[in-house]
Amino acid sequence: MAIKSANVLARVEPEVKEQAEAILSKLGIPASVAINALYKQIIITKSIPFPLSLSKEPVTLDAMVISEFDTIMENGLKQAQTDQSRPYTDVFTDIRQEIKNNG
Repeated sequence: MAIKSANVLARVEPEVKEQAEAILSKLGIPASVAINALYKQIIITKSIPFPLSLSKEPVTLDAMVISEFDTIMENGLKQAQTDQSRPYTDVFTDIRQEIKNNG
């Protein structure tokens, strides 16, 4: 019989865990599903699925100037136009299926 799940043990800062799980809870997504989605994106992209840099990007929209926001939106549009993204309906379908399977 094949193993259907494996455990992942990671040390994270308590505040980070608390804040992330609060957001995931509001979205109705268990932490295990979010971690599984991250792992799948690592496999699909063969990389960390978000930029790792020392840039000084603003954390909130209020802290951004219009040109920074425009650049972020343009990058998102380019990703969508070059098929570097997935339809949100597909993503939510996958998430719901993961919740159903693991929930």
